[in-house]
Amino acid sequence: MFKKILLLLILTTTLHFAKAQQIPRYNPDTLLTIVIDSAVNIRSHKLNAQDFIDAVLADTSFYKAFRNMKKFAFIAENRVYTYDKKNRVNGKIYRKLRYTNKGGKNQTQYLAKQDSGSVYKKNGKYQLYTVEMFDYIFTNAYNSGFSKGDALPGGGKNSSYKSKLKTLIFRPGTKVTGIPFISGKTEIFSKDMRQFYNYQFARGKYLDSIPVYRFKVIRKPSTSPDDVMINEMNTIFDARTFQILGRYVDMKYSNMLFDFNVQMNLELNNINGELLPAKIS
Repeated sequence: MFKKILLLLILTTTLHFAKAQQIPRYNPDTLLTIVIDSAVNIRSHKLNAQDFIDAVLADTSFYKAFRNMKKFAFIAENRVYTYDKKNRVNGKIYRKLRYTNKGGKNQTQYLAKQDSGSVYKKNGKYQLYTVEMFDYIFTNAYNSGFSKGDALPGGGKNSSYKSKLKTLIFRPGTKVTGIPFISGKTEIFSKDMRQFYNYQFARGKYLDSIPVYRFKVIRKPSTSPDDVMINEMNTIFDARTFQILGRYVDMKYSNMLFDFNVQMNLELNNINGELLPAKIS
């Protein structure tokens, strides 16, 4: 079976404080939320490549941002599309969920749940493990204990893979052990993997006002696609604080167990002092 997936997830948030103070809605469909002005010589800014690498490897911003969501009531919309060999959509998954926190307990309510096309097997399970994993990640990412540690509820091989996928999504570039043929390829800053990538630096504006650096790690043209799993990873830094505010990652790999093609963009924003997910696409 051809197991190709192009991931498209859109998170739309309407946020409220626990005390019912409303936060202005962030528009997830805004184009060019990050506008790049020009390439930058980072040494003139008293920085070097290792500064950016160290910050990426140590970063837990995305874990924290999703964990912060448990303090709010909000609505999320998730969409996943799968494609066949001819790059035609053959499966659609749509979820609209309301998350609330009452008395310290998180509650999830499905407002809409629609699936069409080649999504499930006859036994009711997902056709593709990749779809099952991503649906799990973005349906449960806002739960209070989800971002703490690597353990996930349930058991078995799929549960283990979900845990590893969570690390791959929230901390790409770090080593993810236990996935056949892939584990070493995720560690793109390691001695063995650095040779396959070029580093590029630029500066720009995020949300029209925040000065940012963009650190792009991109596969060298001379590198075989089989040598890497992450083709490109862009990380956006607040130039004033070096806080990571966004990340784009392009992952593609094929072997006897996996065949996936995922492009994902995650953006964060500080709202009333809380770092929160602003956009996933």
